[in-house]
Parts: sequence; structure tokens; C-alpha cells
Amino acid sequence: MTAEKASDLIIGKVSIAPGERQLIDLPVAPMYTHDDLSITVQAIRGKRPGPTLFISAAIHGDEINGVEIIRRLLQHRALKNLRGSLLAIPIVNVYGFLNHTRYLPDGRDLNRSFPGSSKGSLTGRVAHTFVNEVVKKCTHGIDLHTGARHRSNFPQIRADLDDPKAAAMTTAFGVPLAIDAKIRDGSLRNCAGDLGIPVILYEAGEALRFEEVYIRAGVRGIINVMRNIGMLPSSRSRKSLPEPIISNETTWVRAGESGVLRTFAALGDKVSQGQTLAIVADPLGATETPILAPSGGVVIGRTNLPLVYEGDATFHIAHYGKRASAVERHVEQFQEEHTPDASQPPPEGQLDAPIV
Repeated sequence: MTAEKASDLIIGKVSIAPGERQLIDLPVAPMYTHDDLSITVQAIRGKRPGPTLFISAAIHGDEINGVEIIRRLLQHRALKNLRGSLLAIPIVNVYGFLNHTRYLPDGRDLNRSFPGSSKGSLTGRVAHTFVNEVVKKCTHGIDLHTGARHRSNFPQIRADLDDPKAAAMTTAFGVPLAIDAKIRDGSLRNCAGDLGIPVILYEAGEALRFEEVYIRAGVRGIINVMRNIGMLPSSRSRKSLPEPIISNETTWVRAGESGVLRTFAALGDKVSQGQTLAIVADPLGATETPILAPSGGVVIGRTNLPLVYEGDATFHIAHYGKRASAVERHVEQFQEEHTPDASQPPPEGQLDAPIV
């Protein structure tokens, strides 16, 4: 084997040499209709050595914000200066994506099924293929998610911040909030962590929705991380970003009654203990029951449905103690920087020009 071949990156039996860009289809278990579905990987290799980063989206098939983030990333002109290799997988759960559902046809959650098995269930086989053909070839990873259906998340990074590499990636990403989220069994982060590969998770938006501010923040955040780990040159013009404020504890606030929900707290709002977040009312107007914040913090998630049952999760609050005021300032700055001028949409491929 020549030295040049030894440096090739091999994905799905396809060899990608330095300086090449290839589209690769990874076959997974066929459907019972005998149709074959594949996980598509866009592999981009710089001419110079460096880290290998995977960017994945739609592990939950209805969480599609990340699909658009990756599409824009692949058109970003900064990639002309790439060092190392980028593996972009916009749709991991192809089955769920086609059917607008979180899960695979066997009813399992892909993000609780890693590392999977070549002889297991459909979900296990997809997980096994992804781990062996993508994750094991990488040095770093970023996984893109949203809230569930009818539930929105404010942009946040979730990572095991005891891992110094994951902590550095979290800081570099550039969103105001971070959750020190310990790893769950069967998750992609858990599997990658066992392999010594730091992975951070970007949560933003709602399932089955494209949300422009959160998409722009996602593209910019990935570019920031790529600069931080040495895949792209640093930007002299880019402003220094404030470090994200970290929460070690979050609380779900649930409806105490069934009825019509009228909300008063928005995503990113600072709230105080005892503050009225929403009111649940009888449709006939006979009763109104407030939903109160159990403690101070920042709203990082909330339901978008105006109808709730008793016990339904309505607000997700991250606790920051005395730092909540700093979070509020970070959130305002974030909104100002990422809200586009709707009167003059930027041309395709120039969406993030200020950070290049």
C-alpha cells in the first residue's frame, strides 16, 4: 500500500483521499417492501491533516432543524480552508424522517440504542452502521436536535462538561446557555464517550419546524467549533464570545389542571420563584389555575400547545442562581446577533458572511 492510500479515509468501502469531496450511501436493513434505504454521508477532506469531525442530524426523524443547518454548512465558503475531514450526515434516521416521526418502524428510540448490533432490531442495525462507519472514524462530534412535537427549546448545548474537550467545544459554540448533562445509557454521546470521542449536542427549536434564528446560530456555532479544534483558521474579525453560563440542574413545571393554556413566559425569559408562567382555564370560563415557577431560573423549553391535561409538562426551567441576570443579557445579545433582516434575505451561501 502506498503512503497516499494509507492516508485515505474509508467510509462504506469508499476511499476518500485528501482534497476530495464525496457523497457516500451507507446501506442499512432493507424495508419489508424490498426497498433499500441508506444513510447518506457527505465526506469532505482538506488537503492538510487535522481532526475528523462528524455533524449529525435527524437521529430523531422529526427533528429537522439540523437538516437545514447541515445543508447551509456544506455550502459555507469557509470550508475551502478545511484541515482534516468533515463527515456530514443530515438524516441519520431516514425511516423516521420520511414518516415525520421521532422513532423507527420498530418503535425504538435510536438515541437510546447505541452502539447497536449487526444482528439486532432495525434500530439496533442502524445504530451499529452509524457507529462503525462514521463515529469510529472521527475525533470529535456535534449532534443536532430540537424539542419534541409541539415543544420548543431555546438554543443550548448539552454536554458532559467534566470532559475538557467537550467543555472547550461547548464554550466555542457560542450560544448563551449550556446544560451540564450527564450521559444517558444507549445515547450517541454515551457510545462516543466510551470510544474517547467528545460529542456535544445542540438543542434548538421544535420538531417539524425550520426556525431561522436557531438555524443561523447552529451554522455559526459549528464553524466556531471547527476553528477552535483547528479545522479552520481563526477569524481575526470575529468578536470574542461570552462564555456560556452553565446550569447543573433543570426542572420541568407541569400543569396542575386540565384545560386551555395561556402562557406569559417566553423562551429565554428570566423568571423568579412564584412568578405566574401561565394560566390553565376551564373552556367555559368557570376557573383559572395559575402555573407558578417553583424557583428562579431561565425558560429553556416550553410547550406550544394551548390545550393541556393535568400533569403535562409545560415549562422547562434551568437554574442559574445569581447568574440568571447574566443569562438574560446573554440571551438578548444572542437574539440581536442572529435575527435576520427579513426585508433583505442574504443570498444563498452568504448566510454567515460576518464570521468568515
